[in-house]
Amino acid sequence: MHILLVTHHYAPEVGAPQRRWGALVPRFLAAGHEVTVLTPPPHYPAGAVHKLVPGLRTGDTALGEHGETVHRVRFREHGHGIRSRTLDQTIAATDSVVRGVRELGRRGRRPDVVVATVPGIPSIAAGVALRHALRVPLVVEMRDAWPDLIEPSGMMGETRRRRGWKGAVTAEIHRVMTLLQKDAAAVVTTTDAFGEVLRERGMKRVEVIRNGAYLDEIPLLGARPSPTTDPLRVLYLGTVGRAQGLGTAVAAAGLLRERGRPVELRIVGPGFEYAHLAEVSADRGVPVDLRGPVARSEVFDHYAWADSLLVSLRSWLPLRWTVPSKLYEMMATGRHVTAVMAGEAADIVEATGAGHVVHPEDPEALAALWRRLDEDRELLDVDGRARAWARQHSDYTRLAADYLAVLEGVVR
Repeated sequence: MHILLVTHHYAPEVGAPQRRWGALVPRFLAAGHEVTVLTPPPHYPAGAVHKLVPGLRTGDTALGEHGETVHRVRFREHGHGIRSRTLDQTIAATDSVVRGVRELGRRGRRPDVVVATVPGIPSIAAGVALRHALRVPLVVEMRDAWPDLIEPSGMMGETRRRRGWKGAVTAEIHRVMTLLQKDAAAVVTTTDAFGEVLRERGMKRVEVIRNGAYLDEIPLLGARPSPTTDPLRVLYLGTVGRAQGLGTAVAAAGLLRERGRPVELRIVGPGFEYAHLAEVSADRGVPVDLRGPVARSEVFDHYAWADSLLVSLRSWLPLRWTVPSKLYEMMATGRHVTAVMAGEAADIVEATGAGHVVHPEDPEALAALWRRLDEDRELLDVDGRARAWARQHSDYTRLAADYLAVLEGVVR
């Protein structure tokens, strides 16, 4: 089977979509399938490229790390704004159609199935166009609850005023996205909750294939032995974006500091909100240890430093249908998880005993939890159910087999 993947994010970039395909693609190849990728040169998260070696520049075609064929399509360097990023994604999606038809439209090179993945949203339109041009089935992968996240995130400004043009644009994007999804032979999502939402919207086939974790690389850490005289150590490691709402953690740390029970809060990772968090922590006088992105080899050193691993989402309704990909990795370490979220992700943490759950955007409740953990360190000692659950549900070998079953099914 020849699989054509249309994605705006791909190696050597680092991020959740890149990790997912970096694990699935070699397993597809090992199973005897061919994979071709249409993707722009690496420019995430900065939006700009620097010195690129041959094979990574616009117009290049080269073998990827695992033996897949990678066509690098046109793109536009962008800033943090939604318009700038959408224009970049639209240019890349448009050139993906052009390159896909030119490179793969000939007899003998035609793929058997197209997989188009969000983010970004324009990749889905490219997948639909390629599906019709190449006359092959399409599988749409919805990694996040787009376009539902547009309105609560405020990415287009105030959209609750439904009579305004921004509300009308958001509604139209929602309508068009639903039509594009319905044109696919199957829609893949990463959570049961969003899968059910899509079924209610009339998708003819919805499959849930969760995010995974590189389980063989993850050491069992368990609880960190620490004197009760030491401050509680809390680590957030991941994307520092709008949806994470990490201002809640900074505010909770500030409350505890005012009450004479400080915690050590470390935030590691890139993202749009990084500079804002630095300003907030400085204004509040809260000494948060803010660090940028780190190499994969350093991740578990940070995990080993912490008493509790923080995973955080805002209170937006679509985020109730989301499970952050880092959660599975955290669960596999056996270290305590502070889960500031609601919905399916919170249910998983509670059901597996991975840690404690706090409702999103409630600094008082989060401060109260951290004080409890600080005063009773035995609460940090979670049992092995969480690690076992992660191994059962996020093993990439199993996920790749499930994905191939979906692709083979639509091809048949």
